[in-house]
Amino acid sequence: LLACFPSPMASSLNLLHLLLILLTLSAATATFRHHRAASHNYRDALTKSILFFEGQRSGRLPPNQRMTWRRNSGLSDGSAMKVDLVGGYYDAGDNIKFGFPMAFTTTMLSWSVLEFGGMMKSELGNAKTAIRWATDYLLKATTQPNTIYVQVGDANKDHACWERPEDMDTQRTVIKIDRNNPGTDVAAETSAALAAASLVFRKSDPNYSKVLLRRAIRVFAFADKYRGSYSDGLKNYVCPFYCSYSGYQDELLWGAAWLQKATRSPAYLNFIQANGQTLGVDENDNTFGWDNKHAGAKILLSKAFLLQKVQSLHDYKGHADSFICSLVPGVPSSQTQYTPGGLLFRMDDSNMQYVTSTTFLLVTYAKFLTRSHTVANCGGVIVTARRLRTIAKKQVDYLLGDNPMRMSFMVGYGPRFPQRIHHRGASLPSIATHPSKIDCGSGFNYMHSESPNPNILVGAVVGGPDEHDRYTDERSDYFQTEPATYTNAPLVGTLAYLAHSYGQI
Repeated sequence: LLACFPSPMASSLNLLHLLLILLTLSAATATFRHHRAASHNYRDALTKSILFFEGQRSGRLPPNQRMTWRRNSGLSDGSAMKVDLVGGYYDAGDNIKFGFPMAFTTTMLSWSVLEFGGMMKSELGNAKTAIRWATDYLLKATTQPNTIYVQVGDANKDHACWERPEDMDTQRTVIKIDRNNPGTDVAAETSAALAAASLVFRKSDPNYSKVLLRRAIRVFAFADKYRGSYSDGLKNYVCPFYCSYSGYQDELLWGAAWLQKATRSPAYLNFIQANGQTLGVDENDNTFGWDNKHAGAKILLSKAFLLQKVQSLHDYKGHADSFICSLVPGVPSSQTQYTPGGLLFRMDDSNMQYVTSTTFLLVTYAKFLTRSHTVANCGGVIVTARRLRTIAKKQVDYLLGDNPMRMSFMVGYGPRFPQRIHHRGASLPSIATHPSKIDCGSGFNYMHSESPNPNILVGAVVGGPDEHDRYTDERSDYFQTEPATYTNAPLVGTLAYLAHSYGQI
C-alpha cells in the first residue's frame, strides 16, 4: 500500500484520510439509538399526529371515533353523478374533498408505515386505520375503468361559507377525469397511493391488499395512456387550490416507482429506465410535496439500488444525494433557506408542509444509507446518516416548541399551541353544544371572533411561521394557521422514528 504513495508525508495523509472514511462508514453502520435525554415527548406527538386524521373524516363516523366533537357529514356525496363517494378526508380547513392531495396524503401515510411502522407499536393500528379511511374512498373513486372522481364540492362556493361539515348545504359538485378530460397527475398519484397501501396491508389483510394493487395497476395504465394535466381541463374547479403546477411527469415516475416496489415486475423497472430522463429525474427541484414528487421518487428508487441491489437504478443514488445535499447547510450544493430560528423555509403559504415532507425524506434516506453502509457525497463533502438525522430532529423540535415563539405548531401538544386555527369544524361550536344549524353566512361571526376555537383539533400541524419566525394566531391568516392532511402524513413516520430512537416506544 505504501509503495503507491510518492512520499512518507503523502503516505501518512492518505492513510489518515482512509482511516477517516472507514470511521465515517463505521458510524453510518451503527444501529442509531440516542443515549441522551429527548427534547420532546415524540410518542405523545405521534399519537396526536395520527388522531388528527379523525378530525378530517368525511362520511359516516364509526362507533370508535375518538374526535367526538365531529359527527357524520357528506352522506349524499356522489349522488349528483349517481355514484357513492361517501367517505374520505377533507384536505384542510374547508369542506371540499380534493382527490389530488388526498391521494398524496395516503401515499405518505403508507410510506410512513412501511419504513417506520415496526417502531409504532400500539399506534400502528391507528395509522393503518387512517390509511384505510382514505383507500376505501379511493377505491370508490376509481370503480369505473378510465374514470376517476377527483373532487367533491365546489371550492369557490364552499369558501363563500363558513359552516361545519355537518351543516353543509353548499353544492356538492362532483368532478371527474376520463379519456376526454385526462388527469395523468392525479391518476398517477392515486395509483401510487393504492400501490403503497397495498404493501401496508399485504400481511394483515392480503385480500384487501390484492384489491388495492389490482386497482393501482389499472389506474396507472389509464394515467399513462391518456396523458394530460388535470388542471388544464378542470382549471375552474381545481385552480388555484390544487393546480398541478409541476406538470404530470413527476407523478408518472412516482407512480411507476411505487408499482415497481409493490409488484417487483420488470415492466415498471423498464418503464422507469426508458422514461426517467423525459419524466424529469435530472431536474434539480428540491421541493417535495403534494404537487412535485421528483425528490420522493429519487429517494424511493435509491432504496431499490442500495438495499435490493437493483443495478439498473444505480444513478438514483446520485440523484438522491443531489436532493439531500441541497438541504445540508455548509456544503457546496446547499440551496435551502433557513429562518434565523433554524426552520427550513420554502414559502409563506403553509411552509410547514415542506418541513414535514422534507424531514421524512431525511430520516428515510438516513435509514437507507445506514443499512447499505454508505454515505452521501455532497460535492466532495461526506455527509453521514447521523448528520441527516440531526438536521431532521432539529426541524421536528422546532415544530414542537424549540423556536423563538416558544410554542408548538401542533395543536394540543405542549403548554402553548395555536388556539385560532383556520378550520371550520374546530372554530364553530359542535353539534353536541349547539344542535341547531349554523348557516353559511352566520358562521363568519365565529370566524372573525377573537375567541379561541371551541373544539381542539388535536394533532393538527398548522402552516407555521414566516421567514422571520413570526407567527400570527389569527383564523383569517390561512397561510399560517390552516392545517392539512398532507402536512401531518409524512410527520407520522418521522415521529415514529424519533420516539423509537429515544426509547419512548
